[in-house]
Amino acid sequence: MTQHAQPSGPWAPNQTAGRDAQILGAKLREIASVVFSPSEAKTLRRYTSGEVARILGVTDSRIRQLSPSLLVSEPEVAPGGRRLFTLADIHALRAHLDEIDRVGRRYLPHRDPAKGEHLQVIACVNFKGGSGKTTTSAHLAQSLVLRGYRVLAIDLDPQASLSTLLGVRPENEREPYPTIYDAIRYGDQRRPFDEVIRQTYFTGLDLVAADLELEVFEFEAPMQSARRKPNDPEPPFFARMGLALTEVADRYDVVVIDCPPRLGYLTIAALCAATALLITIHPQMLDVSSMRQFLTMMDEIMEPVRAQGAAPTHDWFRYLITRFEPQDTPQTEVVAMLRGLFGERVLTKAMLQSAAVSNSGLRGQTVYETPLRRDEVTGSTYRRALDALDAVNGEIEGLITRAWGRT
Repeated sequence: MTQHAQPSGPWAPNQTAGRDAQILGAKLREIASVVFSPSEAKTLRRYTSGEVARILGVTDSRIRQLSPSLLVSEPEVAPGGRRLFTLADIHALRAHLDEIDRVGRRYLPHRDPAKGEHLQVIACVNFKGGSGKTTTSAHLAQSLVLRGYRVLAIDLDPQASLSTLLGVRPENEREPYPTIYDAIRYGDQRRPFDEVIRQTYFTGLDLVAADLELEVFEFEAPMQSARRKPNDPEPPFFARMGLALTEVADRYDVVVIDCPPRLGYLTIAALCAATALLITIHPQMLDVSSMRQFLTMMDEIMEPVRAQGAAPTHDWFRYLITRFEPQDTPQTEVVAMLRGLFGERVLTKAMLQSAAVSNSGLRGQTVYETPLRRDEVTGSTYRRALDALDAVNGEIEGLITRAWGRT
């Protein structure tokens, strides 16, 4: 085992922290070289015809009847003669089915601004870390893409966990890369929103990444607010996210924002830009107590924003139970209490605690992109996790479409 020299004398926090960051960074790159391809670019597996049928909501035989000429990529055939499809292929098949459908089914459920269907901006928030906020954001964004929506994911957390999960690993980036900070920062160096968006390996899902640079906004915002004068051309901090999003709103149906686990200026900006709030909650009493503090602080912190005439209005506000173990009696009691207190504001479906989710996370993946490995989790475990995720995200999709006035 490699031994690392320790500082002599009293603990030197700056030196120790910096050295430990280097050691940890090297280890993370080593792990990434094993988990990911040598190119360091994350890729997405192909899907079987059965999976494609499930995603599109048609029969397996219907998929097999479609012409290979519709596919974006060269067909790949797995052992046993099964065709494998890329996500781009799935999008192409969806567009074809939408074009030829004669019974009115919508395979491409894009919003129609002409009918007043506005951009849905979902802020996923929680005061406490470990509530499954980032996992929820990633699975929700990917699920909506698989359902045919145009989706943008925004990582607003300086820790960049969502960015990492979606293929942007800060420790491996050779050059500074654009983040959401570049689009909402103050001064002449602010960049158009279009310039901070990047496509991901998950075809159809775009990303605005994060890194530690976002912390600068937490220092800039209060200083700029203190010196702000009436008729100042610079938008106030709480309006900057929403204004930036208007630049690209016509390209998307849904925006999913993964907020940092605190109520700072970044989170307030997200709350003001959002059309919907999704609060993740792990059903433990300590987490519930923390959530009470979060809700109290959120109400108090938003008061000055309301005083400036910028009170946000949200189409819906929901609590999502995460990491739920139905056989755990204390957890079921907490869930029952929350449903009794908040009624329909608690989503009917819950995100289950699952080995399938954990094992996917260990490989830097989500359940939607992880092929079943029978040596790790059983088929029933994977299926149960996938069904739970689909149920949660389907319920959220229902809230989105109702906000658009669809039945």
